[in-house]
Amino acid sequence: MLALARWVMRGTPQAAVTALIAALIPWLFWLSAAVAALVTLRRGLGPGLPVLIAAALPAGWWWVQGDAVPLASVLLVTLMATILRARLRWGDTLIAGTLVCAVLVQIGIFLPPGGAGPMLEQVRQNSAEVDGMLTELSAQGVSTEQLAGMLIGGITGLVVLLASIACLALARSWQAGLYNPGGFREEFHALRLSAKELLLLVGVGILGLVFAMPMATMLAWVPLLVAGVALVHGWIGMKGMSGFWLVGFYALLLTTWPTILIVLLLAVVDTFADFRARLARNH
Repeated sequence: MLALARWVMRGTPQAAVTALIAALIPWLFWLSAAVAALVTLRRGLGPGLPVLIAAALPAGWWWVQGDAVPLASVLLVTLMATILRARLRWGDTLIAGTLVCAVLVQIGIFLPPGGAGPMLEQVRQNSAEVDGMLTELSAQGVSTEQLAGMLIGGITGLVVLLASIACLALARSWQAGLYNPGGFREEFHALRLSAKELLLLVGVGILGLVFAMPMATMLAWVPLLVAGVALVHGWIGMKGMSGFWLVGFYALLLTTWPTILIVLLLAVVDTFADFRARLARNH
């Protein structure tokens, strides 16, 4: 895909056309977001604005049709690219993206048109088991529509945040491939949250619990997860281990919850222990 990135960076028209076409095609919004992020990373938000608009117009049309994911992803990726370009710190970028995504979830951007009620009713009609469970929850005084809205919005927000981080990483790898070969690998392998950033995430999680915003608490662990993944990449890279170890790692990460918990714990400990610095000293 580096050839595509090279063509995109020939000029604003090429980038805008690519972003526009990709945003029009269902499930290719990620490519449009990555193109907008690449231009923003390289040239800044001002020069990248035409590309952002070209990506946002079709994504806005999808939003009118009831799918807010493409537009939210394009805007969030561009925001994160702007912060990463200015701050040169993945920790700041990830936390900012998490906070913005939590706000989007809280204000109901990701709820389907008409709210969760119609979808909930459809689920009730299609599954007697789910209908019975929801009826039991209602009898206990639980607002099933509010619960469903929280789940739908939270899960969609989580998907948008993860997709946006992946698109930003793709754009950053394109930028490195074109202008600084090997730079993204070095940058990602060194990604580690500072103690202040970790405390900020803990604070966000606690505030989410206190003010009844569970989605903020759920999203707060995403930067930690990314830092943990970077730690594994960095460790394997410094050890010179085979890429098959990464394949096995991702297979476990995507299929088992304990692996996710272990990665999160490693990221927390690494904030204070700095495993990669210790390994570098030993070598």
